[in-house]
Amino acid sequence: MVMSVIMPLAYLIILGNSFQGTIKGLPVALVVQDTGVYGRRVDNALNALQAGPQTITITRLSDPIEAVDGVKEGLYKAAVVVPREFSRKVEQGTGPEVGVFVDNTDRISESALVGSITEAVNTVKEQFRPVRPDRAKVVPRRVELYKSIDYDQNLLPGVVVMAIFMGTMITGVFNLVMDRFLGVDEAILMTPITKTDIVVGLIVAGFVITLGMAVMVYVAGALMTSFPVYQGFESSVSVLAVMALTTLGLQSMMFLILGRANHPRIVGVFSGFLNVIFFFPSGAVYPVEGFPGWLRTFTLINPEFYAVHALKAVMFKGSGLSVVYGDLVYLAVFTVIMMTLAVLTFKRTL
Repeated sequence: MVMSVIMPLAYLIILGNSFQGTIKGLPVALVVQDTGVYGRRVDNALNALQAGPQTITITRLSDPIEAVDGVKEGLYKAAVVVPREFSRKVEQGTGPEVGVFVDNTDRISESALVGSITEAVNTVKEQFRPVRPDRAKVVPRRVELYKSIDYDQNLLPGVVVMAIFMGTMITGVFNLVMDRFLGVDEAILMTPITKTDIVVGLIVAGFVITLGMAVMVYVAGALMTSFPVYQGFESSVSVLAVMALTTLGLQSMMFLILGRANHPRIVGVFSGFLNVIFFFPSGAVYPVEGFPGWLRTFTLINPEFYAVHALKAVMFKGSGLSVVYGDLVYLAVFTVIMMTLAVLTFKRTL
């Protein structure tokens, strides 16, 4: 009864803050190569966008190549480059352009980002009298760095992570809960194996089954959305590594949470509750930049956020293990902590 009251309210809080929020704090690299007055005005316009609606967070760089590489590595959502001779072209009305190199794998963030930058840059043309009005408009020239991703393809990493989570609900610790409920766990307790053997053994057994399920979902989902299943050896290894670490981490977490449960109904109650808490704030459906501050803070410890982020980088950007290194390190540390706590808290008793 308590969970029946708490869960709907949790859904209201989590789901109500996980969709349609105002996108804020998108990291943008700004390179102003022009030293003229209108180059400074573009800088001021974007600075006002950062200070006012707070749509972007600016990092100023001097090298455009470094800025574009930062977008490819996931450090920024876009790189804005104001080229040399920009002020001269504005004054002469000879087609001044500002380069916007955008990460187009996230359509929601991309739309908010490009719209805001375009609006800010267009204000520059209102502050001068052009010689040739027909070519005086400042044009933000958008450059997409990656192949266009459809919305259903963009959901594929989240679907894979959801499959992993659902797999943890029917394998691993669930087998122990069922044995305890049926009263057959005595067969395990009568053997000389340690509680570490029990915990690690069940986690690894669940890992093998769940990882196989995740791979099947990945292949089937890719075929359904016309996404290329095989994108090269390194990409395939990276995807498998992310899925493997995510599976181990979630299996260990579920054992820590449900290792003392004695009824399968408890597993069912927690499954829907935990799925909402971890999945929707993961960025699988809506960018985390649209979350309120407290929910964005939660994503910093949410393992599914790192799993989704890594899978999107590998699948959509062709990134290797070196780019998703931070995500993999977090998932590995999370797995070690969860598995250690699961062993320490497990009671080898009836």
